[in-house]
Amino acid sequence: MSLQLDWSNDQQSLEIPENWIGKLEQLLQLAGEAEGITDGEVSLTFTNDEEIHQLNLEYRGIDRPTDVLSFAMQEEGKDELGIIFEVDSEDETDPISGMLGDIIISIDTAKAQSEEYGHSLEREIGFLFVHGFLHLIGYDHQDERSEAEMTAKQEAILKQAGLSR
Repeated sequence: MSLQLDWSNDQQSLEIPENWIGKLEQLLQLAGEAEGITDGEVSLTFTNDEEIHQLNLEYRGIDRPTDVLSFAMQEEGKDELGIIFEVDSEDETDPISGMLGDIIISIDTAKAQSEEYGHSLEREIGFLFVHGFLHLIGYDHQDERSEAEMTAKQEAILKQAGLSR
């Protein structure tokens, strides 16, 4: 197995160019390589501010849209329900075990941020995707030190893919 990207476009304001998906697949490989992750699947959904607002409220209790949300499948916190999956034969594999998680990006917010920061929408989406991936594998930015570490990792991966500022 290798790192795989499964994606869907659930918004109407932008048709996602195929070359962007190729760039996101490259970013996934680069980020995985940088973190020593060679196997797994990431599900990416492009949505709008209305939908991400609802998800942000439902799952985080924050009543506003956001740019990116990440939902890790391998995470086990006190509020997480365990997933029980039975395999009937030795030939079958557990389809859940390779799933790293879901990343949801609001195209509306990504557009606004790309304009605010003065770079391309492709770069902003790449940044949000790498940011989301790092959250899936356990990184966070709750304090200055962890934010600086995460930012440095994101920028290094984006630079390798030719998406630096």
